[in-house]
Amino acid sequence: MNTQELIALLDRLRAEPRESEGLEFKTNHFEPHVLGAYLSALANSACLLGKPRAYLVFGIEDGSHAVAGTAFDPAAETVKGKDGRGNQLLPLWLSLHLHPNTGYEIHPFVYQGKRVVLFEIQPAYDRPVKFDGTAYIRDGSSKTELSRYPEKERQIWNRRLDWSAEVCARATLDDLDPAAIAKAREEYKTKFPAKAAEADGWDDIVFLNKTKLASRGGLTHAALLLLGREESSTLLAPAVARMSWILKNDRNEELDYEHFSPPFLLNVDRVLARIRNLTVRELPDGTLFPVEMSQYDPWVIREALHNCIAHQDYGLRGRINIVETPGGLILSNVGTFLPGNVEAVIHQDAPLEIYRNPLLAEVMVNLNMIDTQGGGIKRMFQKQRSRFFPLPDYDLSDPERVKVEIQGRILDERYTRLLMVHTELDLSTIMLLDKVQKRRPLTPEEHRRLKVRKLAEGRYPHTVVAGKVAAAVGEKARHIRDRGLESRYYRDLILELIKKHQPVTRDDINRLLLDKLPEVLDDAQKRNRIHYLLGKLATEGRIRNEGSRKFPRWVLIKGQPFISGKSGDHQ
Repeated sequence: MNTQELIALLDRLRAEPRESEGLEFKTNHFEPHVLGAYLSALANSACLLGKPRAYLVFGIEDGSHAVAGTAFDPAAETVKGKDGRGNQLLPLWLSLHLHPNTGYEIHPFVYQGKRVVLFEIQPAYDRPVKFDGTAYIRDGSSKTELSRYPEKERQIWNRRLDWSAEVCARATLDDLDPAAIAKAREEYKTKFPAKAAEADGWDDIVFLNKTKLASRGGLTHAALLLLGREESSTLLAPAVARMSWILKNDRNEELDYEHFSPPFLLNVDRVLARIRNLTVRELPDGTLFPVEMSQYDPWVIREALHNCIAHQDYGLRGRINIVETPGGLILSNVGTFLPGNVEAVIHQDAPLEIYRNPLLAEVMVNLNMIDTQGGGIKRMFQKQRSRFFPLPDYDLSDPERVKVEIQGRILDERYTRLLMVHTELDLSTIMLLDKVQKRRPLTPEEHRRLKVRKLAEGRYPHTVVAGKVAAAVGEKARHIRDRGLESRYYRDLILELIKKHQPVTRDDINRLLLDKLPEVLDDAQKRNRIHYLLGKLATEGRIRNEGSRKFPRWVLIKGQPFISGKSGDHQ
């Protein structure tokens, strides 16, 4: 915009009765992180309001809208990096911290004889705009976190363009694989048996229109993904349509691989054929007899892979990976996990309300690829539970990629036997027990829930399976090893060692105790426990350090009789 257009725009903005969700006035105050949060809030609000732009203006007083002018010069401002070193120009710094950066323009100009700066902000268009990982929204004239308004967040996602529904103008019926079309017809009739006779009378174009794979004869991106010939995948560029199966050994070395292009409707089966679903013998001799079963439930693998296809963000130009290791499968797709967390999906009975590719997801349901919209993930957990295998692990640490790991082996026989004995446990409780067997941290509330039900014990955060349960499933000895013995036992060992061999070093004490402490503790935790025990004995006046802090040499304090240490709680 030229200066006259900017002046006319600011005239209109000042004529507004007050600040609104798409408009913010500032005078001269500037703080980088606050500015970034405002850009996020205004971009998201403009999306909700259906406005082509939002505006942030420096040099205009809030309330009166009087022209005050500003000395703020964004082009000259710099911001230090997170490590406190180095400077970045403010516009670059803002762009790096906004995700996605939908774009904004900065217009400094003279208005009524005074300098003003106008930020012209593009609206969010396919997802909320976040600043430093947090999305903001305007509530009237105030700025707040978008997470407080889940309905508004859903509206932003639902306003996005559906890439999978877009028509590829260059694609024709010849770009589709005839075998894939035939398979699609077969699956459609299986899903809708009442329409089977009618569907037999449809030609290919009518069938594609009926299933929404085509719109008025134009083939959609979803049609090319599911039914397209391999060579036709170039029509989807710059999007990438590829699944990669990779076989790795226990040293993370790549042993084999194969890439699969469309038609995904057929090639999912070819991916599954590469996975070595071995028969394993689980539950060695114990209270329950051994059983033989396959490493993976084929339905679980298929559902996980279909979810990757349905929820892939094809605009990010990534591929779907299926990594096979000796212990399990890791499937991943690019794009954020829209529900936010897995617990929300498992515990809610309603289908998901947000889909990255709504048409693709709908078509995959109609072609019998996805069981029901929103219910597949929960059913995956139920399937694994019914097989007494570890539950699927979702890794959402990368905001641009979703990973799910499916274990192909039992990690802890105690928990498997526990599930076989206690078939009444609900899925929520099983998910907590699954975290315990995987040595994952629990929240204090989760720890309390398991202890109340007498399924676990131990002092938070070190949770182990409860002794009562362990006895029921024939793992008493393992339970004692995990829980550990009373502090008195370890303290007596330390005192006996010092009495006979004083002075003793910390290495001497470590060699004595490390293999006797609870197995659930890692090496660092065991060393901290020893440090605690030595500190308690020193505080009680039983021992003292005659060496240095870095190289201690422990001796008994003279005049103190050697008596057993006091019993205490498990530390």
